[in-house]
Amino acid sequence: MSVLTRDEAQTRAQFLDVHHYTIDLDLTVGEETFDSRTVIRFTAAEAGDTFVELKPATLRSITLDGHPLDPADLVENRFPLTGLTPGAHELRVDAAMRYSRTGEGMHRFTDPADGETYVYTQLFMEDVQRVFAAFDQPDLKSVFALTVTAPESWTVLGNGIAEHRGQGRWELAATPLISTYLVAVAAGPWHSVTTEHAGLPFGIHCRRSLAPHLDTDADEILDITRACFDRFHEKFDEPYPFDSYDQAFVPEFNAGAMENPGLVTFRDEFIYRSAVTDTERQTRGMVIAHEMAHMWFGDLVTLAWWDDIWLNESFAEYMGYQTLAEATRFTDTWVDFGVVRKGWGYDADQRPSTHPVAPDPDAVPDTASALLNFDGISYAKGASALRQLVAWLGEKDFLAGINAHFARHKFANATLADFVDNLASATDRDVHAWADAWLRTTGADTLTSRVQEADGNWTLTVDREGSRPHRIAVGAYDRAPDPHTGADALTLRERFEIDVPHNGTPETRPGHRPALLVLNDGDLGYAKIRLDPRSWETALTDLSGIPDALTRAVVWNAARDMVRDGELAPTAYLEAARTHLPHETDLALAQGVLAFADLHIIRQYLTPEQRPTGHATLTALCRDLIRRTEDGHNPGLRLVAVRHLIDAATQPDTIQDWLTNGTVPGGPELDPELRWRILTRLAVLGATDEATIAAALEQDPSATGQEGAARCRAALPTPEAKEAAWQALFHDDTLSNYLFSATAQGFWQPEQANLVRPYVARFYPDATALATRRGNAIAEAAGTHAFPIPVVDTDHLHLGEQTLNNGDLTPALRRKLTDRIDDLRRALTVREAH
Repeated sequence: MSVLTRDEAQTRAQFLDVHHYTIDLDLTVGEETFDSRTVIRFTAAEAGDTFVELKPATLRSITLDGHPLDPADLVENRFPLTGLTPGAHELRVDAAMRYSRTGEGMHRFTDPADGETYVYTQLFMEDVQRVFAAFDQPDLKSVFALTVTAPESWTVLGNGIAEHRGQGRWELAATPLISTYLVAVAAGPWHSVTTEHAGLPFGIHCRRSLAPHLDTDADEILDITRACFDRFHEKFDEPYPFDSYDQAFVPEFNAGAMENPGLVTFRDEFIYRSAVTDTERQTRGMVIAHEMAHMWFGDLVTLAWWDDIWLNESFAEYMGYQTLAEATRFTDTWVDFGVVRKGWGYDADQRPSTHPVAPDPDAVPDTASALLNFDGISYAKGASALRQLVAWLGEKDFLAGINAHFARHKFANATLADFVDNLASATDRDVHAWADAWLRTTGADTLTSRVQEADGNWTLTVDREGSRPHRIAVGAYDRAPDPHTGADALTLRERFEIDVPHNGTPETRPGHRPALLVLNDGDLGYAKIRLDPRSWETALTDLSGIPDALTRAVVWNAARDMVRDGELAPTAYLEAARTHLPHETDLALAQGVLAFADLHIIRQYLTPEQRPTGHATLTALCRDLIRRTEDGHNPGLRLVAVRHLIDAATQPDTIQDWLTNGTVPGGPELDPELRWRILTRLAVLGATDEATIAAALEQDPSATGQEGAARCRAALPTPEAKEAAWQALFHDDTLSNYLFSATAQGFWQPEQANLVRPYVARFYPDATALATRRGNAIAEAAGTHAFPIPVVDTDHLHLGEQTLNNGDLTPALRRKLTDRIDDLRRALTVREAH
């Protein structure tokens, strides 16, 4: 398939003005394809040639200005339009298009729970061509008017208000000017909860089998939606620019959500079938706020080319966390950002694949390269930079610049230069210099504190490894008796701000040096932090006694970075977790620390000889947390501890008893998620079999149950189970995106290293061929979930490095393998250091 280049897009944008799409979709013609008829009205600025994109199963006819063209002229995904004259033109296309099972284009899903079928579009980047013919680039905005024919029992949703005309015929209100990738349709027998707010219809939708679970959470979801909507209208001068606001929770969705104007689509795991923590509810709320922010930044004002994807994602990421904290009960969102999302950004920024938040346009020459930049840099690092910018400018000036940006570019496109110019118009500060330092550079700086004490004063020197200017807060903490318990506790003596680099002289403060000195206190900066030796000693003994959760997040992140850089033994991190997590009061912090301990330390950084001790430490920690929560006062922490205790089990007896009895002693009772989690661990340990898995699937035949069974079957420690899973993953090409990921997640287990080791050599050629056959979504799933993460040795590293020299890799798979192989290299370095 031909990818669109930036040069081609610029040429076409100067040549064409696209006015209107009339699109007619018929979803009743079969299970493999649907009919797509498109009329595009456009104007050519001069005489010349161009092309339109589409990826049909069958191109039945195509006419230009009433003259038939030869469908055989379609080459890959491009149909040439030659000899255009200056002025108005009309293109008509009639095609059959394929449904997708990979979450790209028009995805079709049949719910195993009740047999109902649902379809929805995901048209991001270049997948609109899978649904209708289009001049597919973000700066050729147009009006879109859609009609959809669907089974009579279905409901059709779209960007605009949908009217049912009878006999399965639906007409969607025409959109204002939007980009092609933002067109959306979702159709099926949806369960819906509707309301009205600010004079607009609001709705939330899910498949019928999830109806009871949506109804349980409908008030919370709608309350967050209304609160964020109102808060954005307090921040932004431009009103919400579309005629309705629907949120559809759809099956087998590849991303967290997609900001289609008026019809946001979410992965339907956000409709909870099983118990979740309050932090997970907060994450759902953040995604709701994030996608709503896109209605202005991304939909109303859209990037001109994909090099500015950060303009969409960094802004929505920042606004999602900030607005949720301002408008809802979730007031501590930045702790979760600090301990989870920021680590994602730091990790991405230290890999060979790192890139600037705002890459040079020449570094994003086509859509294939642009797709690679949806990562921790464009989201988490960019949001960190914007948060720092807001603190530096002040929110008033920041919002003034943003509102100028909306006013000047609404229903149009804008670039980084436009964004920075609009911010600069609202402040006397040098925003252009800030942008050059923070948006055009790569890597994470490291800031290390050095403290000296003399003559009744103490001095602070901050050594910087890197090149960016920083303005950070410094927290000085003393030990003092707790007024309630009398035990020693850490109290904040003072918090002050410094510039890094400084003016050449150390920062001098009166009195004795503090017991703990924390750089970037409050976590407004973006840099790796290293404590001075005495502060680190204090942190190891008193981390849980630091009064502010954001400060604790900064210290835990420092520990995490030290492990990854080989400066702190992984076992020391586990011991710190064992010491302090039983006293941790912030659930997001506890979840983040346990996740790093399990996914990185236990599974990658510990050698096979060290892993039993690591499992024992993690198990003891989880038992401590379960004992701490026996009184029922913190069910979220108890749930997190139970999950990790299951995953860390090295013997089947305890968790088998839980499964048999249907409950953990003292709670919680086992819900579907916990039952499948236990069964997966029993499969890894060789303590269950196919008959038991089949019986569990009969009890829970839902989509989630199907995924659980696939995960369990792939986890069974037999040669036959592994070979069957491998064939399903890499050779029969029938697994949907979610079933592929579930099977891959079950396959590689550290406890089964000898059994799966022969598959390491098979992975690279098989994944290369798979990515070519099945496309970007499956390539990303293969690189993410099917990569041999537990096999950490130099032979694997050399094989991976040799594969990266293979010119046959698709860009999506190459990027995933580059990152995974760098993680493997880091794991080997950590093991060698300790």
